[in-house]
Amino acid sequence: MSGDVSRRRYLCLWMPFLSSDRWQRDNGSGASLPLVFVSKVKGVSQLAAVDSRALAVGLRAGMTLADARARMPRLRAVEANSSADAAFVAHLAELALAFTPSVTLDPPNGLALDITGCSHLFAGEARLAARLQRVLHAAGISVAKLAVAPTPDMARALARFSSVNPCFVDDDRLVRTLSVAALECAEEDVTALRRAGLRTVAEIADRPSLLFTARFSSAFTAKLARVLGEEDRRIAPRRKPAPYRAEQRCAEPVASHEVIANMLAELAASVCDQLAARSVGGRIFTGTFFRADGAVRRIRVETSRPTREPEVILRLYRHRLDGLADPLDPGFGFDLICFEATRAEPWTESQGTFNAQDDQKDKVAQLVDRLSIMFGRERVMRLQPVDSHLPERAQAMVPAALPTPSHEWDQGTIRGKAGLRPPLIYARPHPIDVEADKNNMPESVCWRRVTHRIANAIGPERIAEEWWNRPSDYGSRDYYRVESSQGRRFWIFRTAVTAADGQHRWFLHGVFP
Repeated sequence: MSGDVSRRRYLCLWMPFLSSDRWQRDNGSGASLPLVFVSKVKGVSQLAAVDSRALAVGLRAGMTLADARARMPRLRAVEANSSADAAFVAHLAELALAFTPSVTLDPPNGLALDITGCSHLFAGEARLAARLQRVLHAAGISVAKLAVAPTPDMARALARFSSVNPCFVDDDRLVRTLSVAALECAEEDVTALRRAGLRTVAEIADRPSLLFTARFSSAFTAKLARVLGEEDRRIAPRRKPAPYRAEQRCAEPVASHEVIANMLAELAASVCDQLAARSVGGRIFTGTFFRADGAVRRIRVETSRPTREPEVILRLYRHRLDGLADPLDPGFGFDLICFEATRAEPWTESQGTFNAQDDQKDKVAQLVDRLSIMFGRERVMRLQPVDSHLPERAQAMVPAALPTPSHEWDQGTIRGKAGLRPPLIYARPHPIDVEADKNNMPESVCWRRVTHRIANAIGPERIAEEWWNRPSDYGSRDYYRVESSQGRRFWIFRTAVTAADGQHRWFLHGVFP
C-alpha cells in the first residue's frame, strides 16, 4: 500500500437486522414469533429482510414466503417498508455526524465514515467505535457490526463478512482470510470461483489479475484491489462538510443554558475568524446540538448580506430560538455542539461615510433578517426586477432575505427616463371604454362607470409581444399616459384590432400618484 492510503482510516458499520429494529422501535414491542418482511418481486412474495430469530432457523432474504412457511410454519410476515427503513438509516447518519463530518450511506443497511484525524478526540479508534455502538444501541439498533481499515472497501468487507466485531486492521492479512463472497460479485461468479477451487480472497489475490480480468471484467480486479487496500476509493459525504466549522466536545453533558450560550458565542467567534482569514462573509449559519440521548437538533439562520460579526449572528439565533414552538431542550445535556458557516460569499470592505442612505440600507438589512427569523423566510417578501419589457412580467416577489441582484431598479421605469411608468400597476389590466379622435388619441375614458375627460395625452408607446416567452392575452399594445381635467393621471393601452369584431380594445394598466 502507498503511504498516502495507509494514513487514511475508514469506519464501516453494517446493521443486519435494521428492518426489524426499526419495526420494533415504531411499534413499541418485539414480535412473539420470528419476524420476516415481505415484498412483491415479479408477482411473487419474497423475503426482503428477517430478524435474528428467523435467521437462526435458516430463513434468508430472497427466499419466497411459501418456502419460508414450509420451513417455519409459525412466523409473522410484515410488509416491507423501504421508505421507513431509508428514513431510519438517514437518522442514524445524522447521529454519526457527532463522530466525523464525513458520513455517507453504505447500502444495504450500512454507513461509512471517514474518521481520518478524528480518533484522537475519543482517545483512540476503539473508544470511538465503542461510543458509536452505544449511540446506535440507544437509537434502537440491536446488532451493529463494525470495522476500521485503510480503505472503505476493506472496512465494508470486514464489517459484513468477518466474524470479528469490532475489528481494527492496518493491512490486508485479515481480509485475505474472508470468503470470496466478500468481493460481492454476482452469484454465478461466486459459484464459478468456488468450482475452480478458489474459496478465499487470498487464493484469488495470489494469482495473476490478468486471468480474472479475462474471465470476468476489469471491475472485478478493481474491486479486489480496493478490498485488499491497494486502491483507495474515497467516500462521497452525504452532507458536504462546511469549510468554516468549529465544534466543542464536552467531557460531561452540558444542560445549563448559560453555559450553552457561552459555548455558542465562542464557536461563532471562531467561525467568524475563519471567514475573516479568507476575506469572505457568511450568509447561512447552522448550529448542530448533539444530545446525550442521541437526539440531534439543528438550528439554521440566514442573513440578507454576508456578515462575520458574532454579535449579529447570536442576536439572530436568540430570535430564532424565541420563535420556535419547541425551544431548544438540552434534556440530559449536550455532549457536542457544532457551528458552521454553510454558505459564504465574497466580503467587500467598506469605509464608513456620512451618507445617511448607506446607514439606512444597513438598518433595513438588519430588520429583514430579524423579521425573516421571527415570521419565516417565505413571509417577508420584496420586489425584484425581471428582465422583461412587458410591465406585468417585469417584477417578481422573492424572499427579502435573498441577496440583492446586481442590476438595480431604474427610477420609475425598467427602461427609459424616470416617470414613464406608474409605481403601481394592476396584475390584471381593467377593461375601459375610450373615445378617441381620428388620430387614435384618447379624448375620454370611462372606468368604473365614471367618465373622465382627457385634458392631456402622451403616446403611443408600442410594446410588442416577447416571441421567446408564452404569449400574453393582449398582443401588441400602444400605451398612453393621460391626464384628466380633474388632474387624475392614468396609464392606458390599446390592443391590436381583433378578428372577432374588428375593434380595438382599451385597458387601464396603472395609476400615477
